[in-house]
Amino acid sequence: MTEAMTGGCACGKVRYTAQVHDDDAYLCHCRMCQRATGGVSIAFKNVKKADVAWEREPDWYRSSPIARRPYCAACGTPLGFAFPDSENMDLTVGSFDEPGRFQPRHHFGAESMHRQWLSTEGLPEYRVDEYKPVVDRWINAVGKLPG
Repeated sequence: MTEAMTGGCACGKVRYTAQVHDDDAYLCHCRMCQRATGGVSIAFKNVKKADVAWEREPDWYRSSPIARRPYCAACGTPLGFAFPDSENMDLTVGSFDEPGRFQPRHHFGAESMHRQWLSTEGLPEYRVDEYKPVVDRWINAVGKLPG
């Protein structure tokens, strides 16, 4: 079930290929991840560092005395998390080109979890391609919606 999966940042400057062995992923709710991403949690896929090939090395931010995070300095996309002394690292699920394969299997950093954001089933849902103000902005800027 090992598959080479590609991903990268929003602007395309930093790209990677990762050998993925399963569909397992997790949500981290720790305060470091909340502050690093600006979100209430972040979805991660844990992989072996040796299974990640960077087409262009990301920039790295030392987010604490025990960890660092790859990111793109050009667009700011957070790409992962790593303990320098571990053979594994996390890649952000959203940075994969095809993130739909992954399934959340557990939560981490539960002490900082914002439970009101966990179960959003039943809330109204809106599509970007049906929201006229955003559609009009894309059409005026580049003539089409992003693919």
